[in-house]
Amino acid sequence: MRISFHGAARNVTGSKHLISLDNGIKILLDCGMFQGMGEETDQLNEHFGFNPAEINYLILSHAHIDHCGLIPRVIAQGFKGEVLCTAATMDLARILLMDSARIQQQDSDYSNKHRKRKGLPLLKPLYTEEDAMHALRQFKIIKYNTEHQINDDISVLLTDVGHIIGSAAVHLSIKENAKTTRLTFSGDVGRYGDLILKSPETFPQSDYILLESTYGDSLHEDAEPAENLLKEIIYQTCILRGGKVIIPAFSVGRTQELLYSLNHLEERGILPDVKYYVDSPLSIKATNVVKSHPENFNKHVQDVMLHDDDPFNFKNLSFIQDTSASIALNTDPEPCVIISASGMAEAGRVKHHIKNNITDEKNTILMVGYCEPNSLGGRLAAGYNTVTIFGEEFPVRAEIRSVRSMSAHGDYNDLLQFIACQDPSKVKKVFLVHGEYDVQQNFVEKILAKGYKNIEIPERHQEFILD
Repeated sequence: MRISFHGAARNVTGSKHLISLDNGIKILLDCGMFQGMGEETDQLNEHFGFNPAEINYLILSHAHIDHCGLIPRVIAQGFKGEVLCTAATMDLARILLMDSARIQQQDSDYSNKHRKRKGLPLLKPLYTEEDAMHALRQFKIIKYNTEHQINDDISVLLTDVGHIIGSAAVHLSIKENAKTTRLTFSGDVGRYGDLILKSPETFPQSDYILLESTYGDSLHEDAEPAENLLKEIIYQTCILRGGKVIIPAFSVGRTQELLYSLNHLEERGILPDVKYYVDSPLSIKATNVVKSHPENFNKHVQDVMLHDDDPFNFKNLSFIQDTSASIALNTDPEPCVIISASGMAEAGRVKHHIKNNITDEKNTILMVGYCEPNSLGGRLAAGYNTVTIFGEEFPVRAEIRSVRSMSAHGDYNDLLQFIACQDPSKVKKVFLVHGEYDVQQNFVEKILAKGYKNIEIPERHQEFILD
């Protein structure tokens, strides 16, 4: 048995891990799109590092685009097997993949206008809406905590990891050469005590663990201070300065956490009295999917819903669908809060909002989660004095703030707690994935201190033989 790492290897995007058995069976864990990797992004998304037609099974940990975004492409290139995932993951993947296809078509259409004038070859999107719709036909739902037999020799178990609605850790049991190997892929691990979701579940003993490491060297602040900080930033920006707060936020997970926090501030009677907008059709759809899966909510949220049937809505909140209404926000002089995708500010309506508000010191751009360093959000969070948006350079005069504790990724204490159910002496190897290399190197020391002996940080396309 071999395992190779074709994405989320020494970075946090493009999750793809391939298990190859001696009998020719191949299992792909996630098939994510690379995002925010600068000039090499397109090339990384065009070339997998493996032949899609040789893949027998694909198991999807959750619906974020950096984990599912290339599924239509891998299917278009020959993968004919099932895509196994939870019900909520399939519901989210449906809207996210269709949105991804539309964005790619729009981007290629825009580029081709210029390329045609210059006589350059025209570009094609990675996949179309038709490809996305076709791909969804190969999805198959499996329940949490129910062992699913893939074939006579392979079974899979999904456990809740509390990252986003439907997110799962993948636990494989593989019989090969008269012995059974157990392998766990963490997917993205959420936080213990998350505002909305259940905490990550324990899981059976594994021989090999693929563990995400996004925040492997940092600790989050407590959620309550983060909520209060959110209120403080809105008050200072909107009430005192008369400005706007622009919040790039992932459509799935982060947007709902923000809405829940703002709703809670209103319940406490301390929400600043300004207008609030969710300006993202995708975020609106995603919020509706989240609402449709209350079984994933933690007990606190379920208790809240006994007296508040919609904990993601509150006074002065509007959902913007129409493009013209979105554009109008940029000329509206009234102070307000705009929550808009994408989370890394690399695309979508939020990029236009940042462009139109970044040069005014009254305004605040609030980062609420991880951004790849090369992304626009990453450059803003790093303190760049100037940034390039749509090919034009802008001075950064707006205040840049961050609330890192709102991340849907667990910090290193959460990650260590996630693997605390394991006997380290029985784990043959831990592979660190989905993290920046310097972070992973620091995290290694923390894992070793817990008694684990063999830890690898794979490079992209690196292959390992599993005993």
